[in-house]
Amino acid sequence: MTKQSKKNMDKKAQVLGSNRGGSSKGLAALVVVAVLALAGGLSWWLISPGSGEAPQAASLATVNGEKVVALDETLFTDGKARHFELKGEGGVLVRYFVIKSSDGVIRAAYDACDVCWPEGKGYYQQGDDMVCANCGKHFPSIKVNEIKGGCNPAPLQRKVENGKVIIRLADIMDGRRYFNFTKRG
Repeated sequence: MTKQSKKNMDKKAQVLGSNRGGSSKGLAALVVVAVLALAGGLSWWLISPGSGEAPQAASLATVNGEKVVALDETLFTDGKARHFELKGEGGVLVRYFVIKSSDGVIRAAYDACDVCWPEGKGYYQQGDDMVCANCGKHFPSIKVNEIKGGCNPAPLQRKVENGKVIIRLADIMDGRRYFNFTKRG
């Protein structure tokens, strides 16, 4: 064996030896990256817009001869917005949300505003704010039903009686214009 070939073999052994260590390091790094990607994906899925809850189908009741949606007031004690939907005439699905704001008032609004409604994205809750899923503007919960127009959630009339949040069917259906996507520009 020549001096040069021995030198080459030593070099080869060094490279192969480090490759073995490199393989295990590479595998460990790959596992770490996979775990981080999985954790990141799971976190995004849990907190991303629109991932809070799917709208619940609202059921109608008749109170004093009038069709209404009557929701248990206790459903909102945790301060989390609950989204609902109701199919109206012409098959238009009207979406709205109800929230007990940080000042203790139960409020309701269509899941749309005068500006972003054609996008059909609605709002999601982030802390004490409702956030437009289209433009990203934040609206404090205490302003829902107080401010109307522009990008504010379009107010929906409601009242609380005998432990129920009462929303008239006629008021819900007044919001059809925000969900009739055949009329968007």
